[in-house]
Amino acid sequence: MEAAHNVHQGDFVKVEYLSVSPKGVPTYEIELRDEAGTEWELMCNARTGDIYELETEVDSPQDPTFASTAKISEDEARKTATDRFGGEIVEIEYEIEADGSPTYEIDLAQPGQNNEFKVEVDAVTGDIIEMSVEEWQIGEEPSEEVAASGDEAQT
Repeated sequence: MEAAHNVHQGDFVKVEYLSVSPKGVPTYEIELRDEAGTEWELMCNARTGDIYELETEVDSPQDPTFASTAKISEDEARKTATDRFGGEIVEIEYEIEADGSPTYEIDLAQPGQNNEFKVEVDAVTGDIIEMSVEEWQIGEEPSEEVAASGDEAQT
């Protein structure tokens, strides 16, 4: 968390532990909200404490930054993720990568398992560009509270 604050200041929204990550190492996915209300997602190598990825989140695929270059609809991204990994969609985030490209990050709950798959779909090409396994999270965003209504929050 200290490494995240060294890169970007803000209030912590949630921290997730990814046992299988895009970089092939245990990773903390740390989400911060800055004073302007912008959410930032930082990927931190759990072994070294190095931040290796930084991206922002937007509220919807209609956000001008996202929509200006996206070619793949949310429905198409959902289908790509579920066709490949199955499970139930529990959350979807709309992200802007460091290079400005839009992506959908889709969390899939797997029946009978306590973890989730996080699948990142390129909103321009429709390709799966990252996949990771979320083992646990601390904190949740308001959209997750709605998605998890009736269920215990993951910790």
